[in-house]
Amino acid sequence: MTNPFRFGVQAYAPASAKEWRDLAKRAESLGFSSFHLADHVIGPGPALSATGHPVQTVAAIPAMAVAAEATSTIKVGCRVLCVDYRNPVMLTKELATLDFFSEGRLELGLGAGWLKNEYEAMGIPFDSAGVRLDRMEEVIALIRASFVDGELNIDGKHVHAVGFEAVPKPVNKPCPPIMIGGGAKRVLGIAGREADIVSLNFNNSTGRLGPEGIGSSTAELTDQKIQWIKDGAGSRFDQIELEIAAYFTVVTPDGAETRGKMAPMFGLTPEQFGEHPNVLIGSVDEICDRIIERRERFGISYVSFGSSVMEAVAPVVERLAGK
Repeated sequence: MTNPFRFGVQAYAPASAKEWRDLAKRAESLGFSSFHLADHVIGPGPALSATGHPVQTVAAIPAMAVAAEATSTIKVGCRVLCVDYRNPVMLTKELATLDFFSEGRLELGLGAGWLKNEYEAMGIPFDSAGVRLDRMEEVIALIRASFVDGELNIDGKHVHAVGFEAVPKPVNKPCPPIMIGGGAKRVLGIAGREADIVSLNFNNSTGRLGPEGIGSSTAELTDQKIQWIKDGAGSRFDQIELEIAAYFTVVTPDGAETRGKMAPMFGLTPEQFGEHPNVLIGSVDEICDRIIERRERFGISYVSFGSSVMEAVAPVVERLAGK
């Protein structure tokens, strides 16, 4: 099965409440199918500088609620919520409430967490990847159990929810589409087994953003990641939607020159950089061709763009969305 193309917008740091609402409305009017942000907490300072990550000014869940209130059709979500940052029962209730108030427009993104310095700055233990993934699996099980009728009786190593029924129930039955993001073998295997949408990301095992993560997602290594998803999914692989963020997007008639200038920054040749699945640099025609090629090669049909290039890539969305 070939999934039709979908496109998302991701924003980080609105200057005002009005700008945030306007971004969500504009994404909807331009034909994007989803409006996301990430889930990062700490502001400027040495802790954030050590991560290599840009600042995110607003908290994910209230920002999702505001975006949902400002729009009427676009899906709202997070790429992706860190399950370690909230009590699992509270997280589940907040997500069900978002789906309730958005009338079924929640796209439910989950991740095991990776930004080591952010954990440390907030005083949250940064457990091993294995423990964090175990916890994510228990949270997924809690969410699924909470979204159907019946009393909860979950007493796991990481999740405790006993003696009550979860409310509200989501509008999107039986469950809002679950997106799981990651770039390493185990998390992608879990995603293959559990997710409706798999968000292909860097392998961020270093705990910070840097060239190592970008180098972990070349075209050749993405082939391997797709196989890990298939291994986890088995016969349900064709039911999964594959998503990726085009972190490096430039709409320009001088694509080759731009790629040539940027590639050495990441230790890649211009050819490797141009083929990198997180890179879309060139004219509208070139970018459309790349997106089509990547669906044929990897099965990726869902591409997310930063809000800063939303207007520039609108012709791409107009041409390919739903095709």
